[in-house]
Amino acid sequence: MASSDPPCEAGNGSQMHAVSPSTSVTVMTEMLLPNQANSEGVAQGGQILAWMDLCAGITARRHARSPAITVGLDELTFEKPLKVGEVGIIKARVTRAFRTSLEIEVTVQVENPMTGDSAHCCRGFLTFVTVGHDLRPTMVRPLLPETAEERA
Repeated sequence: MASSDPPCEAGNGSQMHAVSPSTSVTVMTEMLLPNQANSEGVAQGGQILAWMDLCAGITARRHARSPAITVGLDELTFEKPLKVGEVGIIKARVTRAFRTSLEIEVTVQVENPMTGDSAHCCRGFLTFVTVGHDLRPTMVRPLLPETAEERA
């Protein structure tokens, strides 16, 4: 965090500095096990959603430096199934920071660990609200986009 970053006032009177999306990127790797699959040996959608929610939740906490609660998920389409024994690579990054909420893009790649081949499984945008110990919304640190993709 550069000292020239513009501070903003937090609800408790302290100042917060804008941070780059790269400071909170989270990548998780999970192997699909038989108990996480349906009778066809393919991941249950809820399992992939749980991984996405966990990965996005870690990203939200890293960015906000406070607890965060999931409040929404945009449209999600599964484009390639994840099968038992394959690996899911889940990546989350903050795309927008609002007054008390964050938008986080989560992508899931399917990888065959035996061949190294990978393909896109799904992508979604999750919204989190940051909260204090009283579960009331708190201010979010501003986002400081650094690349053209982050500014888009």
